[in-house]
Amino acid sequence: MDSILVVTNFSKTSNNAVTYAALLAQQINVKLKLFNAFKLPVHVSNTRLSAVSIDALIEKSRERIKKQALKLSEKFNIKVEYECSYVDLERKVDFLMKSSHYKLLVLGMSAKSMEQNLLGNPTTTLISMKKFPVLAIPVNAKFSGVHKILFACDVMQDVPFRTLAKLKRISIKLKSEVTVFYVQKKIDEIISEKNAYKTIDQGLENVTHYYKKVNSDAVIKEIEKEINKSKFDVLVMIPKKYGFWESIVHKSKTRVMASGLNIPLLSIPIE
Repeated sequence: MDSILVVTNFSKTSNNAVTYAALLAQQINVKLKLFNAFKLPVHVSNTRLSAVSIDALIEKSRERIKKQALKLSEKFNIKVEYECSYVDLERKVDFLMKSSHYKLLVLGMSAKSMEQNLLGNPTTTLISMKKFPVLAIPVNAKFSGVHKILFACDVMQDVPFRTLAKLKRISIKLKSEVTVFYVQKKIDEIISEKNAYKTIDQGLENVTHYYKKVNSDAVIKEIEKEINKSKFDVLVMIPKKYGFWESIVHKSKTRVMASGLNIPLLSIPIE
């Protein structure tokens, strides 16, 4: 994990994510970059502004993010870069993650709402892109180290070795233990468990890890119960890829969990 990119719009949720990312960068000794995709305020976008006026607003945001970067650098003794651009957020983040080889994207996680469940938000959109690891931080989550990771997955489906390798690197870097949590629906799934354990054991070699399963049809509900019952610091999930028709009718569990959690969600895409 060489460097972290964190997205901010200067809101309370974003500022909390920035502080969390700075503390994480400090612990693992990596560089942090702040990025703001400038948007015209709603009351301004409905008026006719000259190019000079828009440039002035952008410059104001640049000065704001510059001050934030300097403050973080001094407070946490880390290297902090910054950028503010009048661009499409998703497209620019995708470009930055690829061109600058950032290992992790961090951004704030909005509270759960009906509108969000139907339309999503920038966080769920970036997770849905399934191109890079995304760490979504709830507004009330505070960084105090990552000691316990809950890895919610379907062990009966192949967990790619490269995905496990990423989780392994993160766990070793943070000195975390991992609980592999899965919900069993069918009795005959027991037959395949040993092979699944073997793959995960190999992928998480040198990482302290445990297995926990429950019998239920309510996957999301069981994950939430486990988070509330045990004091985990981060939830890790793998966003699955679906075909066109499946994507219309299927509500991603990772996307659903990316709203209303009380601990950070780390989404590691399948490669």
